[in-house]
Amino acid sequence: MPKNSKVVKRELDDEVIESVKDLLSNEDSSDDAFKKSELMVDDQEEKDVDVEEGSDVEDERPAWNSKLQYILAQVGFSVGLGNVWRFPYLCQKNGGGAYLVPYLILLLIIGIPLFFLELAVGQRIRRGSIGVWNYISPKLGGIGFASCVVCFFVALYYNVIIGWSLFYFSQSFQHPLPWDQCPLVKNTSHTFVEPECEKSSATTYYWYREALNISSSLSESGGLNWKMTVCLLAAWVMVCLAMIKGIQSSGKIMYFSSLFPYVVLLCFLIRGLLLNGSVDGIRHMFTPKLEIMLEPKVWREAATQVFFALGLGFGGVIAFSSYNKRDNNCHFDAVLVSFINFFTSVLATLVVFAVLGFKANIINEKCVIQNSEKILKLLKMGNLSQDMIPHHINFSSITAEDYNLVYDIIQKVKEEEFDSLGLKSCQIEDELNKAVQGTGLAFIAFTEAMTHFPASPFWSVMFFLMLVNLGLGSMFGTIEGIITPIVDTFKVRKEILTVICCLVAFFIGLIFVQRSGNYFVTMFDDYSATLPLLIVVILENIAVTRIYGIDKFMEDLKDMLGFSPSQYYYYMWKYVSPLVLLCLLVASIVQMGLSPPGYKAWIEDTATEEFHSFPSWGMIVCISLMVLAILPVPIVFMVRRCNLMDDSSGSLASISYKRGRIIKEPVNLEGDDTSLIHGKSPSEVPSPNFGKNIYRKQTGSPTPDTAPNGRYGIGYLMADMPDMPESDL
Repeated sequence: MPKNSKVVKRELDDEVIESVKDLLSNEDSSDDAFKKSELMVDDQEEKDVDVEEGSDVEDERPAWNSKLQYILAQVGFSVGLGNVWRFPYLCQKNGGGAYLVPYLILLLIIGIPLFFLELAVGQRIRRGSIGVWNYISPKLGGIGFASCVVCFFVALYYNVIIGWSLFYFSQSFQHPLPWDQCPLVKNTSHTFVEPECEKSSATTYYWYREALNISSSLSESGGLNWKMTVCLLAAWVMVCLAMIKGIQSSGKIMYFSSLFPYVVLLCFLIRGLLLNGSVDGIRHMFTPKLEIMLEPKVWREAATQVFFALGLGFGGVIAFSSYNKRDNNCHFDAVLVSFINFFTSVLATLVVFAVLGFKANIINEKCVIQNSEKILKLLKMGNLSQDMIPHHINFSSITAEDYNLVYDIIQKVKEEEFDSLGLKSCQIEDELNKAVQGTGLAFIAFTEAMTHFPASPFWSVMFFLMLVNLGLGSMFGTIEGIITPIVDTFKVRKEILTVICCLVAFFIGLIFVQRSGNYFVTMFDDYSATLPLLIVVILENIAVTRIYGIDKFMEDLKDMLGFSPSQYYYYMWKYVSPLVLLCLLVASIVQMGLSPPGYKAWIEDTATEEFHSFPSWGMIVCISLMVLAILPVPIVFMVRRCNLMDDSSGSLASISYKRGRIIKEPVNLEGDDTSLIHGKSPSEVPSPNFGKNIYRKQTGSPTPDTAPNGRYGIGYLMADMPDMPESDL
């Protein structure tokens, strides 16, 4: 009996060997690489194991050339234009130095924990946002699609801002700068200053009329602004060329685009501190107004800034971390990048208020001179008595302190008729209290200050080149949040997808370079991202802590990092962060409901901004942006819930080829085709179906073939063998 058993076993072994020879005989005899390939499959029981662990998928997936390149990519994505023109405004508006307290508290409560969570899931599962959430829960796969939609909406208008910066950069190589003086208008009789410019200022006029050539309302298109159209095309070409090879091309550019802004900020800080009045600006900035800290809106705005400063929910963080090695210390990365982001915001705030202090000092000097001339006229006319003026006051070279002394005396003596005199107080604080953010800060206030710099064209070139680099760093992460999930999920070629994505975005983006385009930028900025991203991040938190399991996730982190993360993160992820995010969501909805939906239109006749409500079609667009961004979540949930789509995220071990090597990809296996390899007898194994899993080199093929992973030049096609008998195995 034992002997017969050995004979039977030997016959079975010979049969298996012969079937393998038959299988290989179907291949081209010259294809040695295929014969040497090894099968990499995992058992269904290994679902909890990382799909890339122990396989050659890591060889197939691109990786960062160095840890520094990866950190610079994450810093470039998180540090953007908001650090320069949003954070200083919020500090000024919400208590100065006191604003840093709620910001730091919320950075520790929601910023670092949620940033760490996104880094960890991307590194653990090594997929883009779609693949990550499909793997954790197929019913929540819509989270990844929602992130892609939001990224696309944001990329549409964010690149327009880069286009504006490119326009100002190109115009900065002139002396004097073109926005230094108001233009003169000539007619048949005389020459006069442009009325619109005279009513506003040279920099304001240049921004609205020369750069944007803006219309007076959202409904008045006015046609394309050809200058901005060219700049938008240039911006998309730069993004496309940088992203076309994925991290292999964009990673190298990060060395410049991420580091150059710090060089410029430090140069501006040193130059700003040497300017007259800069200390006044910094003192005003960091004088804490502690009573403002008790207002709920301060905490809401601080939480919103933390949320968007780190790029949470966009998918870019997940995409970048998915190219890491599995044992990378992502906890260190999360803390490092978060605090680099915070200190960048503080550095930018110092620079902004040093320059704004200098600008306020110049405006204040002009105010003192103009009002001193008014006082001299009033003295000559007899409306004021010379006895009011202290003897040491010299109006020909009066200082701000002396003027304030005279102003206070006149105000007390002429209390009843003081308003009719038309005198101004000329306080630097009044100018610094004028809150300016966004485009108003970068393209009006800052440009005006730079016209007073020695060698102003040089500083203008540096400033707008810095804005271009800050914008590009964020754009790389935003586009990566679109490209990586789609490539991972649908196996398309990254180069083709990148070109198509940039082309489509450019043509849709033409609505932003109309004469009314600035109003559409405001619309998209206010409504396309805030609420959808909050919902996305709340669902991400729930997916990890409730669906995947917080305990299981902590074990995965211990396995990846080599040490157990602090229990602080356990309680933050499970209790505190979701609660804070829900409060922020409710507060944002309430704020959106209380604030009338509209925009500030530039009125040419009065040279001022005027609030306009959105027309009915504009309201439909605003609502559609929010609905479209979050719509993938319920759609995917219902499709998967009703079994309208195969649940293919949890299983492993479909095979595809890379240069003669078989690698695995997540699909659903009805039967475990690998059980023979794991020692099961043929009778215990379901009949394998090779119709979808075997690839054969096509002999005599004149052109490169497309492999199922979307890469060209591999040379394998599906071999359709429906009639192969089971005995061939």
